[in-house]
This record gives sequence, structure tokens and C-alpha cells, in this order.
Amino acid sequence: MNEDAFNMSVRNFLKKVGITSQREIEKAVRDAIASGRIGDGGQLTAVMKLEVGGIELKHTIEGVIDLE
Repeated sequence: MNEDAFNMSVRNFLKKVGITSQREIEKAVRDAIASGRIGDGGQLTAVMKLEVGGIELKHTIEGVIDLE
């Protein structure tokens, strides 16, 4: 395995996940506030599930997103 190529590939994937996830969260929060489903303060619980085929990796990350 080429460690440098592997490392860059993982970093590119994580960059794509991070940027896409941030955009989707921001859009969903703005839409929810605009529609009155949530207020413009408080916290939201977030869960990210990572799965990688071929190596049976399943990892869950939980956190809180502050809206204030």
C-alpha cells in the first residue's frame, strides 16, 4: 500500500464529508427556524455514522450543535 496516496485519499474523503455535512446542517437548521419547527437558540443533538465497506468498520460519533 502506498501510504502517501492512502493518506491523501482519506483526507480528501474526510474533507468532502466535512464540507458537505456542514452545508446540509446549516441549510436544514435555517429551514427549520424559518418554518418554526425550532427556535433560533438552544442545542441540537447530532449523530454521524461512518461505515467503510470491505473492512467492516462501523463508527458512531455523537455530539451537540449549539444554536446560540
